[in-house]
Amino acid sequence: MIAVLLISCYDKQSRKTDDSGRDDEMIAFLKGMVEDITGNSLVLDVHGVGYEVLVPGQILDLMGGTGQEIKLYTYMQVREDAVILFGFLTKDDLQMFRMLIAVNGVGPKAGLAILSALGADDLRFAVLADDAKRIAKTPGIGAKTAQKIILELKDKLDLEDAFEKKLNADRITPETAVAAGAEMVQDAVEALVALGYGNTEALKAVRAVKGADFMDVEQLLKEALKHMSF
Repeated sequence: MIAVLLISCYDKQSRKTDDSGRDDEMIAFLKGMVEDITGNSLVLDVHGVGYEVLVPGQILDLMGGTGQEIKLYTYMQVREDAVILFGFLTKDDLQMFRMLIAVNGVGPKAGLAILSALGADDLRFAVLADDAKRIAKTPGIGAKTAQKIILELKDKLDLEDAFEKKLNADRITPETAVAAGAEMVQDAVEALVALGYGNTEALKAVRAVKGADFMDVEQLLKEALKHMSF
């Protein structure tokens, strides 16, 4: 049976910090198998311990379901009645989350909502373009808060850096997730060819697998077979 460390939503006013004023950062990242997906959270099985982690919507879109291995860079917050984990695919996403919640009036729940609605790259461009309306489209984020985010973050962001990070992020979109693991893809294609399928058919089936970037070769092969025509 998997023990579950319960993670829940909270607001900024109720969070607990250490003597330095920083939130507890004991868990830098988690890597394990996705055991369950519910709402905007997933339960990660790490050596028999289940961690419930709140994640941006983009991660759930990338996931092909449970039973996949994933690595999440985490932000942990401790308060009197709960321990809450937020997880992100990249260190860059985590950094943007930290920048957001450093803005007065923006709590972790709101920060997660903004990253779910925009993503780290679109948020950067919205801030640099003074596009408060774009940010304010996030549920629960008003015009004043959007303007405050722009005011406090604009000097901390660079347009050239934003473009570079956007190009890097494009490599892990749902459409290109398979290409990110070229060696794993090649192994899966070769395995399908060994089973008697053609090269083109095998490659097409592998590329049709969603969430392939989070799978090992065995999982990828199993999912690819579901896309093969018999």
